[in-house]
Amino acid sequence: MLTAETFSRLLFSLDADHEQAGEKYEDLRRTLIRFFEWRGAPFPEEHADEAVNRVARKLGDGVEIQNIRAYCHEVARLVFLETTKSADSRKESLESVQSEPAAADTSEENIEKEVRLACLDDCLLTLPRENAELILEYYRYEERRHGERRQALAKRLGLRRDALANRAQRLREKLQNCVVNCVRRKSAI
Repeated sequence: MLTAETFSRLLFSLDADHEQAGEKYEDLRRTLIRFFEWRGAPFPEEHADEAVNRVARKLGDGVEIQNIRAYCHEVARLVFLETTKSADSRKESLESVQSEPAAADTSEENIEKEVRLACLDDCLLTLPRENAELILEYYRYEERRHGERRQALAKRLGLRRDALANRAQRLREKLQNCVVNCVRRKSAI
C-alpha cells in the first residue's frame, strides 16, 4: 500500500520544490498513461498508477534512484509485460478448453518488438517534452482522421501545415536513428 511518506519521497525525487514536483508528477503520470495506451493495455490509468506506486514503494524502502523518469518507464514496461503475460495465459487456458490448436510461438518476435518499443520510449525521453508531445500527437490518429487533427495541431502551434510536417519529419528521423542505435546496443549485449 502506498503511504503518504512514500508518496512524499517520490515527489521529492522529482523535484525539491513541492509545486514543481506536483507538476512533474502529473507529467510523468500522463506519459505513463500514454505508454500503456500505445500498447493497447486495457486499463492505462490503473497500470500507470501501479508503476508509480511500485517506484514509490522502492523509494520508501530506501532504494536510491538516479533517474526517476527512466526508472518509472522501465517499471511501466515490466507492468505491461506482466499484463500481457496474464492476458496470454488467460487466452491459452481458453484455447485449451475449446480444444483449439495453440498459436505458433512468436516469443522471439515479441521480444524484438518489446526491445524496439523500449528503445522508442528511451529515445522519446531524450527529446525536449514539447517535441516528444508534438511527434506523438502528430502520429497518434488513424490515417483517415489525421488531416483535420494535424491542421488543428498546426494552428495551435502557430505553424503552417507544411512547416509542421517538416518539423515532424525531422523529429521522426531523429527518433528513428536513435531507436536503430539503441536496438543495436541492446542486441550486442
